Amino acid sequence: MSYAIIARQTGGTDVLEQINLDIPEPKVGEVLIRHTAIGVNFIDTYFRSGLYPWPVENDLVLGSEAAGVIEQLGAGVTGFSVGDRVAYTLPNGAYLTHRALEAKHLVKLPEEISDEVAAASMLKGLTAHYLLHRSYVPERGQTVLFHASAGGVGLIAGQWLAAKGVTAIGTAGGPEKCALTAKHGYVHTIDYTSEDFVERVKEITEGQGVDAVYDSVGKDTYPGSLNCLKTFGSLVNFGQSSGPALDFKLSDLAVGSYSVTRPILFHFTAQPGYLQSAADELFDMVGRGEIKININQKFALSDAARAHDQLEGRKTTGSTILIP
Repeated sequence: MSYAIIARQTGGTDVLEQINLDIPEPKVGEVLIRHTAIGVNFIDTYFRSGLYPWPVENDLVLGSEAAGVIEQLGAGVTGFSVGDRVAYTLPNGAYLTHRALEAKHLVKLPEEISDEVAAASMLKGLTAHYLLHRSYVPERGQTVLFHASAGGVGLIAGQWLAAKGVTAIGTAGGPEKCALTAKHGYVHTIDYTSEDFVERVKEITEGQGVDAVYDSVGKDTYPGSLNCLKTFGSLVNFGQSSGPALDFKLSDLAVGSYSVTRPILFHFTAQPGYLQSAADELFDMVGRGEIKININQKFALSDAARAHDQLEGRKTTGSTILIP
């Protein structure tokens, strides 16, 4: 018997419930995976709350990254074997114990990458990858601002930026989160609960501003993010944990001939070859110790609602995972 955490309607964490399911049979081109660890991300809360459109006509299984072990192969599957450790990132469908999934969405895990690390880093690590390698590509010697730097994506990005020789400024909420950020590649940290991040960026850059801002907060940070940019700077918005920036106008960019982009991870992973190549780069950085994946919260899969409460309450740092 398998079980899943589902939502039958949008709403708060009280809409999440556990149901029993039959273990699925893999179809042609699919494999059956027994999940060993599942990542928790803000995108999960966006779908649950209705901030993002409900993507199905019936009950929704949340969860966008997971790792596990292949237990059965469907017809026509090549390149994988029963017992292989694998991981994936896809929009929704991961909050369950067993899943039949097309093999094309999977990457094999190197020996040095644990299931928990993979589940905590597929979505967040590949997000950091496309932000820094496909959205705005910072060069050695440049300076960038990264909001929510103590979160799962932020901690990975800070280390990757340091490895690239980029000066990273990170914002975080409170002295403890700022201290954590400072240990993960950020040269400067700003406590947004007690400091004006725009003024601090101006001080740090001696009035020049930054080359780019990576912003997953949205409504609360959008105007200030633009004000932090130097002329011809770039704003990369990749989330909206405080709500969408509804007051955005194209004319806002004219102040400094700014560029703005709103990339989505799954558009990149849909491109042939990107998923495997980006995962290879991520796992290589992790394996060599240049990027450390911080799993700072673990919950049972059955306790997914509490994990959402902690995440939305901004009481977490690093990555959060569910254990079936």
